[in-house]
Amino acid sequence: MSTTAVKDYLLSLQQNIVATLEQYDGGTFIVDEWVRPAGGGGISRVIEDSALLERGGVLFSHVMGDAMPASATAHRPHLAGCKWEAMGVSLVLHPRNPYIPTVHMNVRCFRAFAEGQEDVFWFGGGMDLTPYYGSETDARHFHASCKNALDPFGDSYHPKFKAWCDTYFFLKHRNEARGIGGVFFDDFSELGFEGSFALMRSIGDAFLPAYIPIVERCRDTEYGKRERDWQSYRRGRYVEFNLVWDRGTLFGLQSGGRTESILCSMPPSASWRYDWQPEAGTPEARLLTDFLPVRDWLA
Repeated sequence: MSTTAVKDYLLSLQQNIVATLEQYDGGTFIVDEWVRPAGGGGISRVIEDSALLERGGVLFSHVMGDAMPASATAHRPHLAGCKWEAMGVSLVLHPRNPYIPTVHMNVRCFRAFAEGQEDVFWFGGGMDLTPYYGSETDARHFHASCKNALDPFGDSYHPKFKAWCDTYFFLKHRNEARGIGGVFFDDFSELGFEGSFALMRSIGDAFLPAYIPIVERCRDTEYGKRERDWQSYRRGRYVEFNLVWDRGTLFGLQSGGRTESILCSMPPSASWRYDWQPEAGTPEARLLTDFLPVRDWLA
């Protein structure tokens, strides 16, 4: 079992996504290569204050260590103290236009070197959409793209991974979903190394077809101060989730990853208001009543 092919795929995925986004944005992602003192490093590709993307990060990391971080052993206490390596591509895109949703995608591989037994590996990842203004067309397209990526591996994976996403990307302290979901999976190895790797690749390859058509539909929609204010308010929810609940953020910080890269998932600005709700019947209120509650978008 070698992770060389996984690393090669992840680097090519990062390059392909960045090249495509640069075509649509017209700007250029900066390239920041970093080294982790405890082992490994990564390549952070980031764009800020550009035409399409107010902030976007497409990040590759390959890190390793002598003892697994606590966030990685919560469900595997028998691996505490094992040497390990983790690699992945993670992205968050915060568009400037409030009618284009924020999007997150991550694909990753983890390997533990357990003394006296075969190496333990698992894959994880997924993608999810966080709109500020709901669109049933966009929601159906995004969820159909996720389903199409998983269907070749069996009928059970999409409903299971969609439900996992709905449960995971949820702000428990507000009893509110972060967005309209997508798919999420973790600790996945049931198809063996090659089969599990293929499933992870299928999710990674589905990202651009899932997201770019939404960008094309929404990028020329006019907006003003009202829409930007609402976008800023809802971005506050995104910040809350990433800092309070997200396992990836916690793992990155616990494993000694580069803090700037880990936190570039945050929006460039966000706002909070005390116990505020939009007026009933408005497009802003419809996001809360018609889009954030869990739905089967493909029914």
